[in-house]
Amino acid sequence: MTTSNHTFEPDSARDLLTIEALAADLAALAGREIMAAFGTIFTVRYKTGARDAPSLRDPVSEIDRNVEILIRERLAERFPDHGIIGEELAERPGRNSDFVWAVDPIDGTTNFVNGFPLFAASIGVLYNGQPIVGAVWCSVSHALRAGVYHARAGGPLHFDGADVAPKLNAAVLRRLAGVPVVANADEVGWETRKTGSAALECALVAAGLLEVARFAAPNIWDVAGGVVLVRAGGGEVREYNDTRWSTLESFTPLPRASEKPDLRFWRRGLVIGTPDAVARMSGESIV
Repeated sequence: MTTSNHTFEPDSARDLLTIEALAADLAALAGREIMAAFGTIFTVRYKTGARDAPSLRDPVSEIDRNVEILIRERLAERFPDHGIIGEELAERPGRNSDFVWAVDPIDGTTNFVNGFPLFAASIGVLYNGQPIVGAVWCSVSHALRAGVYHARAGGPLHFDGADVAPKLNAAVLRRLAGVPVVANADEVGWETRKTGSAALECALVAAGLLEVARFAAPNIWDVAGGVVLVRAGGGEVREYNDTRWSTLESFTPLPRASEKPDLRFWRRGLVIGTPDAVARMSGESIV
């Protein structure tokens, strides 16, 4: 399945279908683990920030770690040569592979540990940095239930295997926008919302429940899967490259401090949504 150039050329359409099916299965597995733990008592710790002080805005539960371990184990059984970038574990099997799975076992952990039911489990698959498959388990959806949105490059958007066709009501004059910090709606022309989960907002944009969303500096595991969903739903994705917004073609490895460029360090502003809304927001937003 691995080729030497930077354009994804699967041996057959079945390759992408196989990867999408596995990503959806792993996202569903994560969802079952999350739902089983939700509302129970479990260990929570906080990542350290400046001067090694605990960052109260960045909790990690034992469920995050357990779910990522489970996903890694299942992935190793099917694609042992593929790379993995996970939020909770630093281990990087398949580091030199053209294929990289970006995994966020629980996106919206602050919501999760507080019992606030807005969170997701995100899986994105990249080929030489290009997002080719996405699967995001969401605690809420257009169907008023938890489930997995999934898609592959060039394919349709699905929810638990069924096609999803985003529907827009022309009678609604002010659509919803996900933003990093909720603003006065009059300032930006949208009714703004903040869910606390970038992966969830990507799925809601893909399904047409949000018209647009902007992220100030997401991690690659927050949005890699969601980018595929948005495009499958007919949306557009732009990233901020230091001085301007441009169409996201692929995730580019970036350096951090004295370390070598790495996909793990990718963090750039992102705007996703309908083409018209993305053009408006990327023109107005300051990242």
